Amino acid sequence: MSGAFLLAAAVFAGKSALWCLPNRPIVPAAHRADARPTPPSWIRRMGEFDPVHIQTDSDVLAHGRLILRAEGRAILDAAEGLGDSFCRAVRVIEACTGSVVVTGIGKAGLVARKISATLASTGTPSHFLHPTEAMHGDLGTMRRDDIVLAISQSGETEEITRLLPHMTASGHTIIAITAHANSTLGRAAHVVVPSGSVQEACALGLAPSTSTSVLLALGDGLALATSGLRKFTPDEFAARHPGGRLGRQLALVEDAMRPLVQCRTARPADTVRAVFAQPLPRRRTGAVMIIDEDGTLAGLFTDSDLARLFERRNDSAIDEPIGRVMTARPTTILVGTRLGDAVAALETRRFSELPVVDGAGCPLGLLDIVDLVGLLPAELLELASGSPNAAAA
Repeated sequence: MSGAFLLAAAVFAGKSALWCLPNRPIVPAAHRADARPTPPSWIRRMGEFDPVHIQTDSDVLAHGRLILRAEGRAILDAAEGLGDSFCRAVRVIEACTGSVVVTGIGKAGLVARKISATLASTGTPSHFLHPTEAMHGDLGTMRRDDIVLAISQSGETEEITRLLPHMTASGHTIIAITAHANSTLGRAAHVVVPSGSVQEACALGLAPSTSTSVLLALGDGLALATSGLRKFTPDEFAARHPGGRLGRQLALVEDAMRPLVQCRTARPADTVRAVFAQPLPRRRTGAVMIIDEDGTLAGLFTDSDLARLFERRNDSAIDEPIGRVMTARPTTILVGTRLGDAVAALETRRFSELPVVDGAGCPLGLLDIVDLVGLLPAELLELASGSPNAAAA
């Protein structure tokens, strides 16, 4: 029998077999709708996981809480597992005279970027090194006094292990965060901070979730423990965060106050009518600062104080000295105070204005609530048009 005949017979037999198949798509068992993934052991033990039956909002919430609890437990377990190696790692970072070069790939690489940013913002110079780019020239960004913080849960990530001989040859100290001290990364590192063997919270037990949470928490622990060892101060923190809401909170009150020349002022003997007949400053404020002859702050009179005079039908007070109806010894804040502390005082005392004074009690300016939008809760901003500064210091 010829080879051509045998080939034709085999093709015919194959087609016949196909004709006998059922008229529906062939789907591998792992992809069938009725094939359920094997849940992680922590979920199986709780007996609450069934991906097919997660339909209602209550199911979604319950599942979400299970995930967060699993990740939280893993972080607590990692905290209990900290030992001498964590202390050695912190000491190595604290003693570094160069930069802490943090590296990782994939999800661990994203974690590495965040850890590097935390280090840099809390007093430890740091930058991220992409392991692939490092093999194509970026190793040149490293200096002799830099150290390496390498992050890999398995310790066998190919992009990381390729880097290790080059870093070892150049004499750089390597700190590893990994689950396996006997891995390629663990053996090459001078210090290993163990992340522990964790079960991913993903329903398939595959997507990095629990592991990345633990890696990030350990990185934060290293960064912040080093910051504490350095006695990192609020002033140093502020210098690294000049922008955004956090930057404003760390600014000083004189950076946000309206200077005295832009504020309404009066002498105690001036009548209320005369004071309010004066032209308003370009940026209107809701308070008049009453200044004594010696330049110190005598009191404060707000628009709300004026409104109360009318409400009480005390019309005669309009032509009396403002010193008789002002709030004497008002609450003030000292120049050089953090703006965040001033905001806390405004929120606690429910004030709309806060005079800024020097050490002698002389006014330098005024904090007005409308200038602090974004730092105060919305409900307090609603009081800007009617809340007096009526508390005595």
